[in-house]
Order: sequence, then structure tokens, then C-alpha cells
Amino acid sequence: MEGVDCSVALADAAAGSPRDLSLVPERLQRRKQKRQDQEVEEEKSGFFAAAFARERAAAEELLQGEASAERLEEAANRLQALRKLLNDSVLFLAAYDLRQGQAALAQLQSVLTERRQELQPKKRFAFKARKKDAAGTAQVDAAPVTSAAPSPPLTEEEGAPGASWACGFSNLESQDLEKRAEELHQRDILLSDLTNCTVRLRGNPNTLRLAKARGCKVLCGPVTTSVFLEDCRDCILAVACQQLRVHTTKDTRIFLQVTSRAIVEDCSGIQFAPYTWSYPGIDKDFQDSGLDRSKNNWNQVDDFNWLAQNVPSPNWSILPEEDRDIQWD
Repeated sequence: MEGVDCSVALADAAAGSPRDLSLVPERLQRRKQKRQDQEVEEEKSGFFAAAFARERAAAEELLQGEASAERLEEAANRLQALRKLLNDSVLFLAAYDLRQGQAALAQLQSVLTERRQELQPKKRFAFKARKKDAAGTAQVDAAPVTSAAPSPPLTEEEGAPGASWACGFSNLESQDLEKRAEELHQRDILLSDLTNCTVRLRGNPNTLRLAKARGCKVLCGPVTTSVFLEDCRDCILAVACQQLRVHTTKDTRIFLQVTSRAIVEDCSGIQFAPYTWSYPGIDKDFQDSGLDRSKNNWNQVDDFNWLAQNVPSPNWSILPEEDRDIQWD
């Protein structure tokens, strides 16, 4: 193959000036490097596919057998390993493979949740739901929400695993709102139409969507997959996640831990800083999420509206260190 490349390169050079011959080694090196990079990516993808299929089959076998606390605990450990494998492979996986992996994780988590509920008295969950209703907050724990924002529904890549939103707060003003680990674990969280609210989510959600927020402070524990912000103004967000996408949002500070690159689109005045919020139990929530705490690309941001190379986007910036001292609680 290199002989063919060499012949082509020499023929190309012969058609031009004599000094073109000096470019032949450089061209050959670039082609060789490109082939090597492609081979490495294919090898990584092949390893991921085999490892993911093996762990997924083991988890499915545990979930299909007779339910017991021991089997479900082992299945949960397998599922956590799958999340970590997917998170560690985000940078080289094709978009289709990533979506397929996220969908498989969501399906396995749904089955695991159902099997766990089979081992627990249902009356306990009904009592907690009635208690929440009596509190008078506008939560969306029971009914799916289909019109929280005018934009099209989220794709799996943007944080929708295929299930309807099941937990959150909506249409509230000037309130302190909170959910804890047992309410959040691997659920899809929707916060919409909030004004001057403080929201504390101490736990491990599967996804988080914040839409139409004004002057809000939102503090969230580690999110297993994606966080999506839309149409927010003058907010402060602290979140750890695999993927972050910010759309039509202005003048918002984001304290971030993210394992891939954040994306902003149709935004202005977005400022980023490292994730610093903490609470009792956050270490376990990080463990359950599968996120790698040693990997944080908080300052690696892609602006879909700014294509100029080697020129910083005017739509986002790094929050100065002197402005990062936030009193979270």
C-alpha cells in the first residue's frame, strides 16, 4: 500500500516543479499517520463493542433470573461498570453507537428499578407520594410532561432515554426546592418555568433538563448522562455530567464537571468554572453515576455559532477565580 502511495506522490510531484519532491516524505508520513489513527479508532471501537456486549449480557441474565437482593446488587454493579465503560469511550464512539449504548443503559436501569420494587412493599412508595402531594409544591412526579418548552423533544443524545420525564418542579417563584437521593436515583429530572428559585438536587439523576428559568440557582449531584439547558437567564448552575448542552441561554454561570466537551448554541454571556458543590453522600452518588471524577473538561467548550478558528468565541468565557467563591448553602 505504501508503494502505491509513493508512486502516486512521485507522479504528482513530477507534474510540478522539482522542489515538489521535497514534500513527498511529508505527504507519505501524513497518510501513514492517518491510517494508523484510523486503525487505533477501529481497534478501540471493537474492544468497546465486545466488552459492552459481554457486560450487558451478564446484567440481563441477572435481571431475568429469580429476584433476590444479592442478584440485584450484582446486576447494579454490572450496570455501573457499563456506565463507566460508555463514559470512558465517549470521545471515540460514533454518535449512533453512543445513542445505542445510552438506550441500552436506560432499558437495563428501568428493568432493575422494577425488579427492586418487586422486593419492596408498594405501600411505602404510595405513602411518600401522598405526602409530597400534601406539601403543595407543583411537582411532576406522577404525570409525564410533554409541553415544558416550545422546542422539539430531546433526542437520546441530548438526554432523553426514551422514557417520559418523571420528576421535578414547574411553575414556581421565589421558593427553596429540594429533592434527595431516594427521589432522584436514575430518574429523568425536569425543571421548568421557575423564577428566583433555589433548587438543590442531592442525588444521582439519569438526566436533567432546565427550561425557562429566570434568576435561579440550581445545584445538582452527578448526572449519569446528559444535562440540557434551554431559554434560561441570569442563572447559576452547579452540575456534574457526561454531556452538557446549553441552548438559547444568556448571562448564566455554570460550575461544571463534564467528561466530554460542553456545547453552547444561540447563547451569550455564559461563564464556566469547575464544579465545587458538595453535600453528604456525594461520593456514593458519583460512584453510582459511573462518572470519572478525575476527568473534567469544564473549560473545553464548542460553540455551534462560532466557526472561526484560533479566535475565542465571544459567547462564553472562563469565570474569573475571584468570582468563583459562591456560598452554596
